[in-house]
Amino acid sequence: MVVEGCTRYRRLIGRLIYVTITRPDLLYAVHILSQFVQAPRKEHMEAAHRVLRYLKGTVAFGILLKANADLRLHGFCDSV
Repeated sequence: MVVEGCTRYRRLIGRLIYVTITRPDLLYAVHILSQFVQAPRKEHMEAAHRVLRYLKGTVAFGILLKANADLRLHGFCDSV
């Protein structure tokens, strides 16, 4: 059964995608949920609400990006 108010689900997933900029711990869950924006079901909306509850409980987590900071990106790879 497709969830009523697909627009609400799409809007919620869009906002969660935006949050993943500073919360990489949410990336996998939001990625999976974003695959169902075309025809979300009740289970998908419940899972999205579960992500919101997790987000509410972990407000202090995340990456702080200050506007006046010198941003340098460092990367590494351990494969040969």
